[in-house]
Amino acid sequence: MKILIVGSGGREHALAWRLKRSPRLSEMWVAGGNAGTGQLATTVAVSPEDVPAVVKLAKKLEADLVVVGPEQPLVDGLVGRLEEAGIAAFGPTQSAARIEASKSFARQVMWDAGVPGPEYRVFHEQSAAIDFLTKHASPVVIKADGLAAGKGVALCKDPEEAVLAVKGCMEDRIFGSAGDAIVVEEWLYGTEVSVFAFSDGETLSAPVAACDYKQVYDGDQGPNTGGMGSFAPPPFWDVNLAAEITHTILMPTVERMAELGCPYRGVLYAGIILTANGPRVLEFNCRFGDPETQVIMPLLESDPVDAMLACVEGSLSETPVCWGSRPHVGVVMVSGGYPGAYETGKEISGLDPGCGRARGGDLESDTLVFHAGTANADGGSGTRVVTSGGRVLTVVGSEDTIEEARAAAYRKVETIEFENARYRSDIGDLSVGSRGRI
Repeated sequence: MKILIVGSGGREHALAWRLKRSPRLSEMWVAGGNAGTGQLATTVAVSPEDVPAVVKLAKKLEADLVVVGPEQPLVDGLVGRLEEAGIAAFGPTQSAARIEASKSFARQVMWDAGVPGPEYRVFHEQSAAIDFLTKHASPVVIKADGLAAGKGVALCKDPEEAVLAVKGCMEDRIFGSAGDAIVVEEWLYGTEVSVFAFSDGETLSAPVAACDYKQVYDGDQGPNTGGMGSFAPPPFWDVNLAAEITHTILMPTVERMAELGCPYRGVLYAGIILTANGPRVLEFNCRFGDPETQVIMPLLESDPVDAMLACVEGSLSETPVCWGSRPHVGVVMVSGGYPGAYETGKEISGLDPGCGRARGGDLESDTLVFHAGTANADGGSGTRVVTSGGRVLTVVGSEDTIEEARAAAYRKVETIEFENARYRSDIGDLSVGSRGRI
C-alpha cells in the first residue's frame, strides 16, 4: 500500500517508524516531516495545515491511505475532503473532531452519555465568568474552549489566579480565538492517565494507556507544554481497569457520537484522572498524543495498517488489536526557552543513523530517538541535523522494568547535545508524584 502521513512532530515520526514495519507498505511519504521521518519516507514540502494542498498531494501520489497526525487538519476537515476525493483517510471527520476542537461540545457529549467527569460551567462572557469565580473559593481548572496546542489549561488554586487566567484567555487573547469561550471545571485529585483506543464508529479496539508530563520543570512545576515525556504501560494498568474505562467512558462516548450523526472513526484519546470515586474524564482528543505515541507505538503488536483500514472500513470487530507490555519511557529534549521564545538552527550531535538500534530486527529496542523539531542543515538529506522547533527529540528507553527503561533513556539523552538543550530529569520516576500508582 502507498501511505501518506500528515504531520511534522515526534508523533508522526513514531507512526512512520511503526508503519514502516508493516508488510503491507509499499511506499510512504510525509507531508511536512522532519529529519527523522526523512530517514524512513519521502518528505514532501507541503504544510500539514494546508488542507487543499494535502488533498492535491494525496491525489497526485495516488495514496491508498492518508494517516493524519495533528489535530488542526482534522478539525479543519481534511478527512472529509479526502473522502470526497475517493481517498481513504485515518482520522475523524470535522464534525467528530469537535470532541477536541470544543471542550464545551465534549462536555455536553459526556453529560448526555452519562460519562463521569468534573462539575463544570461554560462561559462566553468574561464578566459572567469573573463574577462566578470571585464567589467560588475552591480550586478550579480554567480551559480555553478551542485548540491551544496543549497549553490552554490553567490550574487555579484561588479566585485571584482564576480571574487572571480568565483575563488571559478572554481579554488578552493569549490563545487567540480558542479563548472566545472558556470552561471552568472542578479541580479533581488522583492519578492521571492517557488512554487510547481505535474506533470505527461502532466498535472499539482494546485500549492502551500511558502517563505523560505536561509541565516544563521537574516536579510538575512551571507552565504547561505540549508534553515533556511519558511512559507506558503504567504499573496500575490491568484488564479490569481497561474494561471499566471502556464500559463507562469510551463506549458510551462512541455511541453518543453515532447518535449525533458524527460517528467517531480513528483513534479516541481520553485524558482520565483516577479519583477515589473512580475514573473521570479530563478531556478528549481526536488523535494520538504526543509524546505518548512515541512510547505506545513500540507496544503495538498488530499491523497498524490493518487497524487503521478497519477503522476506515467499519470492520474493527473483525480485526483484533493487540498491545505488548514491555515498559517504555520517553524523555523529551527541548530548546532553551521553550515553551516561550527559543532559538532554532542549533546543530545536534550524538544522533545514531536511523531510529535507535533494534534487537534482532524486532520491535523491542533498547533506545529509540524520535525527531520532532529537527531539520537537515542543508535542507536535503545530509547528515547534519539542526533544531527547528521547541520540542526537538523524544528519547525512548525500553527494558524489563520502568526503572531500567528510564535509565536506558537517560543514558542515551546524555550522549545527545545541542546548544541550550533542556529536559526534565524525573520522567518515569515512580517515586515522585502520583503517576504509576493509585
